This record gives sequence, C-alpha cells and structure tokens, in this order.
Amino acid sequence: MPLRRVDSASTIAWNVCSTAYYKASGRPWKLAKIRDGVCYLGLVFKLDERSGDPLNACCAAQMFLDSGDGVVFKGAVGPWYSGKRGQFHLKKDGAKKVALMAIESYRKRHPKGKAPKELFIHGRIRLNDEEWEGFKEAVGKETKIVGVRIRRANDLKLFSRIIYPVPRGTAWVQSRTQGYLWTVGFIPRLQTYPGKEVPNPLFIEVTHGRAPISWVLQDVLALTKLNYNACIFADGEPVTLKFADRVGEILTAGPIGTDTPPLPFKFYI
Repeated sequence: MPLRRVDSASTIAWNVCSTAYYKASGRPWKLAKIRDGVCYLGLVFKLDERSGDPLNACCAAQMFLDSGDGVVFKGAVGPWYSGKRGQFHLKKDGAKKVALMAIESYRKRHPKGKAPKELFIHGRIRLNDEEWEGFKEAVGKETKIVGVRIRRANDLKLFSRIIYPVPRGTAWVQSRTQGYLWTVGFIPRLQTYPGKEVPNPLFIEVTHGRAPISWVLQDVLALTKLNYNACIFADGEPVTLKFADRVGEILTAGPIGTDTPPLPFKFYI
C-alpha cells in the first residue's frame, strides 16, 4: 500500500487541466444565479509559529466577486488571540484595513470603479464589536455589510425513511437570523450520496447587519460549489472559508510582513 493517499488518474487529470485553464485567465465555471454587486469575504486566522509568541496570528482573507473570481489578502499579523480557546479577533484598525483592501480591490476589477452593493463577511466565530466598527468605517454608506457566522453543527441530525440520507440543500430555518443547512447529502442529479456517514449540517447565523436568512443560506450553498481546486461536485464548506484556510497556510509559510499585495486566487492553486 502507498504511504500517502494517491488520487485516481481521472481526478489528477481533472485537477491539472482545470488548474492550468484557470491560471491562464480562463474561468472553468461560475454561479448561474448571483445578485449583481454582491461579494463575499472569508476571514480565518493562522498561528504564526515563527514569531515565538503563541498569541501572534496572521489574518487570511479571501474575497469572491459576483463574477465568481477570487482575490486573496494577507491581513495584519499581530497578537489577535482573544483569551478564549481557539478564538482570534482583529483590532479595529486591522479590521478596517482588511475591509479597505477588499473594497479597493473590488473597485479596480469593475470598469466604473463602483463599490460593492453588498459585502458578506464569513467567519467561524462571531465578530466582536471592535471588529464590526472597523468594518463599518471602511465600507461607509455605499455598501451594505453583513456579518455571518458559519460552523459545523454536531448537535442535530436528520434521518430519512428511505434508503438515502436527507437531500443536499435541505434547510431548517430557526429564526430570522439562524438556520441549519445540509451542504452534503443525497444529490438527486447524481442519484447518490458521496459520503460514508449521516451528514452533519452547517449552523449559519447572521450576527451583524441585516439580510434575509433565506438569501444567506442560498448564498452559502452556492459557494460550496465554487471549487476550482479539486474534482468535487460540492464541498461541505463554502469556498470563502475552506480556501481562505488553505491559503492561510501559504501566507504564514512566506516572509513575515503585510506588504503582500492582493492577488487573484489563481496564484495560490
């Protein structure tokens, strides 16, 4: 048996071809139904193990545009540990800087230089008040900003009476700001469930700002399909968090500094 996991030849061929096409400025696919002027910003934190300070972390951010393209930002490196296990939060100035980079990058990629109409910030933990104030100051009144918390939920399972598990895309809306979303499950188009256990949902919560929870759930489900980096029909996590997490490992492996310019996602796949 091989010492490491080896993909099938068809998967390797798909990944190589789609990556080469994307790096050559092509776009393998895009979302069919997306609101004009909306963009999504995923925030993750990676520990900076080379600094010698266990409180230091790098904020990795990834913005996805309504066109389906992505931009990667290297946020501020600093003592972002909040005192709670596994939780990191930016200071007001750090949050403002990340949001300003995102808005400026969006303007450069649109002919008329307009700011986005809607900016959804995705994270695995709640934004605190200091971060939220920084984001609001950066976007101004031109852009509607919404903070969304997304985490894997293990406290709820649904069982179907038929042989297959619940269909992918099943949602249970608890309130105007909270809901469960099954991003993995039985896929009618493929007539199968590509999993080995009862699927767990994502718990999605609008923590700051206002947006219909149905819109937020639909956006998250769509973003699980926007994967240029693997031969997978639909990931369990939205691309805003999954790829930002992967890119964070690359950013912390390079030289320390905040002078890294925003780069298209094709530089990191």
